Amino acid sequence: MRVRFAILCMLPVLALAKVHYAKVEPYDRVTLKSSVNALVVEADKKWEGLNVNGVRVIHLDDKLDKINLADTTKSIKLLEEMVELNTKIALTLKQSVERQKGYFERISKLSTASKTQKDNAYSSYSAIQTQYLGIKEKLLSLKKQLIDLRYAKARLEDLIEKKNISLDGKYLYSLLVREGDFVGMGTPLMVVDDVSKGKLVLYLDAEEVEGVSNKAVYINDKKTNYKVDKIWSEADSQFISSYKAEIYIDAPKRFSTLLKVEIK
Repeated sequence: MRVRFAILCMLPVLALAKVHYAKVEPYDRVTLKSSVNALVVEADKKWEGLNVNGVRVIHLDDKLDKINLADTTKSIKLLEEMVELNTKIALTLKQSVERQKGYFERISKLSTASKTQKDNAYSSYSAIQTQYLGIKEKLLSLKKQLIDLRYAKARLEDLIEKKNISLDGKYLYSLLVREGDFVGMGTPLMVVDDVSKGKLVLYLDAEEVEGVSNKAVYINDKKTNYKVDKIWSEADSQFISSYKAEIYIDAPKRFSTLLKVEIK
């Protein structure tokens, strides 16, 4: 009798579980925007409505950028050769400075050496040292130019990459530009979905939110291993006194299906 009474007491509680209907949405949806100003030379509309894997969908004009990149790469190579050559010259001059310095120090101590010999020795030492310092200064300038060119190359590579927009493992929901369009920074280019998982969006009453982490999720009257993954702590501005909640589910074969959802 006690078992039957307990079951009867539980039935009203289970009956209180509110029925929700939620459409299966992609896990995430983003609008990709242009980060450059350029002409659209290719916008492959055939990929709309399909999962895209490693395919370029939009190509913005990068002809001049590629020419600039090729020239910059050549300039870097030339500068590297100049740095290498001047480094060898600097090493030779350094050795000459050390030899001339030694000669000057030796002759300056000799009482038999004339003032002219000593002056000539100092002048030779001073001249070779000045030449050595000049090469060192030139080397610093070349290295600074090399740093600037390498940065310019990196920027060009980044710019070219931003003008060749590919998708990998994403669903192209909508292509927003066409060939011949000119886009500026911030222009929407495409709407892309992450379909690696599905998402159910519900609006729960305060009673449903209470202890929700310990409640089971039923979909189409079947108990699942899913839980409420995310819940807003503030009531929704549209559905007053209700709290937005999200349940992440395995990727379905087809999205936008309407499912019956209960949390109890």
